[in-house]
Amino acid sequence: MLTKKAKYGLKAMLHLARLDYGASAFVASIAKDNALPKKFLDAILTELRNAGFLTSKTGRNGGYMLARRPEAISVGSIIRTLDGPLAPIACASRTSYAPCSDCGTIELCEIRIMMLEVREAIAGVLDHRTLAELRDARADPMASFVYEI
Repeated sequence: MLTKKAKYGLKAMLHLARLDYGASAFVASIAKDNALPKKFLDAILTELRNAGFLTSKTGRNGGYMLARRPEAISVGSIIRTLDGPLAPIACASRTSYAPCSDCGTIELCEIRIMMLEVREAIAGVLDHRTLAELRDARADPMASFVYEI
């Protein structure tokens, strides 16, 4: 399940993606416009800056801005930064694998086999969607249902 930390982080990243590229916004305005707790958001944005998604500057024209274009930022990478691995259990993780203490062999564990499939499905969606696509999804929510011949 997506944590509030990741959800708030995505909302803040979307806020910045809606600005002209290179434009910045202060934490207080991002928090107010998205009904997010400022103190928690400040910690989240610092984490995203430390991970290279954002840059910041101080002063009158300061604030946070995207470090890369929204088309170059995958939703999966944001979520991994804030929440950790996408896998529902540690033995199905690619980045933080850990064997289960209650399994005999991982190759024969039916639960692990299914959770690998779940992990691939989640990663398949989140890693192939960019921040720009997420931002633009609101523009025409029915666009994905239109089939043209």
